[in-house]
Amino acid sequence: MTFLSAMTVPGFALLTYILPFALALIIIVFIHELGHFLVARFFGVKVETFSIGFGKELLRWTDKKGTVWKFCLLPLGGYVKFEGDANGASFPSADQAISTAGNFHGKPVWQRALVVAAGPLANFILAIGIFALAFMIVGIPAAEPKVEAVRPGSAAEAAGILPGDIIAKIDGATIRYFGDIQKYVHVRPGQEMLVEIKRGSSSFETRVTPRVIEQPDNFGGTMRLGVFGIEGGKIKGATTERLSPLAALSEGTGQTWNIIWTTLRYLGKMVKGEESTKMIGGPAMIAKGAGDAAKSGIASFASFIAFISVSIGLINLFPIPMLDGGHLVFYAIEAVRGKPLGPKAQEWGFRIGVSFVVMLMLLGTSNDIMRLITISLKS
Repeated sequence: MTFLSAMTVPGFALLTYILPFALALIIIVFIHELGHFLVARFFGVKVETFSIGFGKELLRWTDKKGTVWKFCLLPLGGYVKFEGDANGASFPSADQAISTAGNFHGKPVWQRALVVAAGPLANFILAIGIFALAFMIVGIPAAEPKVEAVRPGSAAEAAGILPGDIIAKIDGATIRYFGDIQKYVHVRPGQEMLVEIKRGSSSFETRVTPRVIEQPDNFGGTMRLGVFGIEGGKIKGATTERLSPLAALSEGTGQTWNIIWTTLRYLGKMVKGEESTKMIGGPAMIAKGAGDAAKSGIASFASFIAFISVSIGLINLFPIPMLDGGHLVFYAIEAVRGKPLGPKAQEWGFRIGVSFVVMLMLLGTSNDIMRLITISLKS
């Protein structure tokens, strides 16, 4: 059932998307804000409010240190408000003295920077933890990187790769499993690579430029992938290997970095006009992804949460006023100047940041609508 058709059916069908979407966002937002909260408390900053969601309050309580904890109706974000903040975006209040011990804006600039950076860092840690746990419990496919078949007319055939060859290295990176080839090649369509091949008792190097294919993204659009045109990974005796905690942590960190690198690479190409902005999605795209992942099982849903957590952490590090990255830019300027930017400069920066975020949300929502229309026409 498509997302659009699910929306036309009352009750359970709709909840199969809305509930996983809400649960994923609540977990991710809570961890993000908890990062800010814990580091702020460590440096003696008074936390006035810890809010998950916006709009009407559903739950509210106050802890022993005076922090008001809130859970609101719309779980599309959250915030931690410190003493001295004018709002949840940590814009400094003009009517509060910063001399008090718990005032956030009276802390040294390096402490404020660590408090702000702790949110995105918590998102990355969450993703690494989920991936590492999956590698320890479920494991990873351990099929050797052996070529079982080469497709006619493929990049591999043009490079002289034959069935029975083993892909040992790509661009100097050691390939342990067949899945490593796919991870590396898929995100580098059209990019020439130096591939080390083992054939019998000999080894040699060849250059391969992955062919570019377009594949449906299950949201009504397409994504561009790089492919060698080889088959493998399903050989007899292929197993799943459970990793040790240390190896799983390393693999989880690598998986998280791969998401970051792939996202930055896509954004760079988008700025150059080499990629379309149609890949940017809004709430509907995330909701469909959450629902589909939840249907596939707990492991798939957890991986989805990890992926979105990395994305949200990375986006928050962009140097846009209002986001965490914008605050870090302001703090860097303050460290160089020896004093913070004036209230007017910060206010204008905040307005520009809000405008940019709103435009990004409108773009994502517009793409969602077009995907839903496309899916509807195809169904």
